[in-house]
Parts: sequence; C-alpha cells; structure tokens
Amino acid sequence: MMARVTVLYFASLRDAAGVASETIDSGAADLRALYDALRERHGFVLPVDRLRVAVDGAFARWDDALEEGSEIAFVPPVSGG
Repeated sequence: MMARVTVLYFASLRDAAGVASETIDSGAADLRALYDALRERHGFVLPVDRLRVAVDGAFARWDDALEEGSEIAFVPPVSGG
C-alpha cells in the first residue's frame, strides 16, 4: 500500500538531502524501511540506531507503519557544547 507522507530532515540529514523536507509516496512497510530507502537515495551515513523518529510531532517506533498524510521527522543526535 502506498502512502503519501511528508519527511522532515534535520542537521546532517538536511545537508545530505539538500532539502529541509519533501513529500513522497512510499510503499515502505514501516518507518525503518522508509529511512533505509531514503538513506540509499540521499546517501545518509547515520544508521537507524543513531536516530530517533517522530510522527506528527510525537516520537514513534521504527516498526510503526506509515500512515497517509503523516509528517515524519528523522532526528539525528544533537551535538552540543
């Protein structure tokens, strides 16, 4: 099943993708599969276990299914100092 979702990118992911967000149609089974597909497309270097994922403003699990119209954010670790 295809779902149209908006993906938000932050920090190094935004730099790699070249955009802060994009709307895509994906047949990914879950959020992990979506990230894996986007990782191939954009050349992201961070593995899933270094990221958090949020759906519609709330942190989600990597095995959650995609839902039509959702806003998905991939959040890399925050470097601070």
